[in-house]
Amino acid sequence: MIAEMISEGYSVPSATIRIETIVLKSRFITTAGFADTVDAAKTFIQRVRHEMPDADHHVYAFRVGHGTSTVEGMSDDGEPSGTSGPPTLAVVRGSDIGDIVVVTTRYFGGAKLGTGGLSRAYGTAAREVIAALPLTKKLRWSSYAVDLPYSLYELTIRLLEAYSAVITDQTFGTNVSVHFCVPASLGAALIESMTQLSSGKVLPILLD
Repeated sequence: MIAEMISEGYSVPSATIRIETIVLKSRFITTAGFADTVDAAKTFIQRVRHEMPDADHHVYAFRVGHGTSTVEGMSDDGEPSGTSGPPTLAVVRGSDIGDIVVVTTRYFGGAKLGTGGLSRAYGTAAREVIAALPLTKKLRWSSYAVDLPYSLYELTIRLLEAYSAVITDQTFGTNVSVHFCVPASLGAALIESMTQLSSGKVLPILLD
């Protein structure tokens, strides 16, 4: 029952992969992977640049977070404005994957693709790498603090375990102060269970 209630979360990359496509002799080498902060995305992009320093362009797009809480970034990296970064970001958004960074490295093959051709080439490169990208589920967590009488400590710990909560801190004094995280989709049910268990004496405080 508890496992069925853990519904909140979003897909994120579980590995870094690289796919190459060729359009009119230009090589488009697209690398995609996980980045849960802007700094992590920038580090990922720099690593790709260092791996292929002789390339003509390193176009990128990233999306940190998911849903309404996201930070996004992109760059045409020298390609005509709007022909590469925006199409890549559009594919990233459409994938509904969070914490993702995509870098398409281009080696110019001698034939100009035109603005429409560039947009199609970069969009296709992003779609192909995302289609092959292995994913995992990232849960949203909520943090709580609660003060317990010793008489309820063991029962509360067992209840937290039943709801897949993770205890992050405990302080033993006159009472026991417990800080814990729980999958956000289970928070309301857990608080209700704790309130019933303690006959209203235990009232967890939501920290974030």
